[in-house]
Amino acid sequence: MHQTLPQPEKRTFLVVDDHAMVLGGTLDILRKEYPQADIMTASTAQEALQQVAQITPDLVIVDLVMPEAIGETPQANSGLQLLKTLMEHYPSLNIVVQSAHVRTLVWLKPSIDNHEGGFTVVDKSQPIKDLVEMVDWALHERIYTPREIRNGLQLKPDWMQVLQFAFQESLQDTAIAKRMNVSERTVQYYWTKIRDVLEVYPEKDKNLRIQTEVKAREEGVID
Repeated sequence: MHQTLPQPEKRTFLVVDDHAMVLGGTLDILRKEYPQADIMTASTAQEALQQVAQITPDLVIVDLVMPEAIGETPQANSGLQLLKTLMEHYPSLNIVVQSAHVRTLVWLKPSIDNHEGGFTVVDKSQPIKDLVEMVDWALHERIYTPREIRNGLQLKPDWMQVLQFAFQESLQDTAIAKRMNVSERTVQYYWTKIRDVLEVYPEKDKNLRIQTEVKAREEGVID
């Protein structure tokens, strides 16, 4: 009997960058890693917002320094405002920030903390493999923000509840969701935030839940 092979998942990416060389390099990487993807581009904040509204991409890769509109001077404020708008209007959008000015993201920390989609950050000086990894993590709705934009261990009350239910009462996510009267997806979202604050990220052959518990106990977040 003929067996139909599963087709690669179709994705749509939007890359926002006004530097031709950087844009070309990013496109080459994405086309190699995701040959089935539709990849769109934008060079200004205004164009990016129009594209997102039209195509609803699975992932947006954003530089921070860009012009607001064609003919205007590139500046970090345009990129920051674009990110803030995207997170406000598309709370589950997966985002990768690829920039040489990642420290300025500290101004968006409250918005990043509340964002429900994947959100990862990579400096333009980092190796290509790091960009590939950050794209993959964002598509899997994971969070990674550099230490420079964190202000120490700041766990919200809901995040603390998740840790207590998981590691003091040994509850699974389904049970945690019932106890907290939220969806299981919300609990999973809380986990991504907890792991970013604790700096716990996926490692081959390691269990994320166990890694998180060990780090939380080391930091004194739970007994």
